Amino acid sequence: MSDLDLIKRIKKGDVSCYGELVNKYQQMIFRVCIGFVHQKDDADDLSQDVFIKVFLALPKFNEKAGFSTWLYRIAINACLNFKRKACKDVFLVHYGELEEISLQTDRLFNEQDTGAEQLLIEKENADYVHQAIRGLPEKQRIAFVLCKYEELSQKEIAEIMKLSIGAVEQLLQRAKGNLQKQLLVYYKTNYCQT
Repeated sequence: MSDLDLIKRIKKGDVSCYGELVNKYQQMIFRVCIGFVHQKDDADDLSQDVFIKVFLALPKFNEKAGFSTWLYRIAINACLNFKRKACKDVFLVHYGELEEISLQTDRLFNEQDTGAEQLLIEKENADYVHQAIRGLPEKQRIAFVLCKYEELSQKEIAEIMKLSIGAVEQLLQRAKGNLQKQLLVYYKTNYCQT
């Protein structure tokens, strides 16, 4: 059954069809969310929120647009709102927690386990990449996440973002350029010895 057929049945009161839509799109929405928040638990929560919002908004769904395009827009907006809220929330780390983290790190390196050290370096590198993606301007970040995490075409991204294909191409080029600059600085700072 097509998305539109399922939506028509849901609008007529057959709510059981909504599970089919969720099953069809849950992995896609999770990938979008993880592309923005980089934490599995947060991405899971956001995915659930997106499907709740979609269910509540289905009566307003304009069937002229593709359902997946509409769903992407809702997911992106939810992710951006989550990121904005997270930036406003201030999280204070107590001195005791910092001390405990420091002790654990010392123990890790004192064990002379090069595997643990390598894992720590890889995690630090991945964290920096995620931080660099989060630091992109909003439109560049959206285009980059949809392109790299969702592997959408520029045409699909243009539809979702309501932009021309040329504008999407430009956003992706700028995003790549910005990421390259940030990662080059990070590489030179951490790996190049002068």
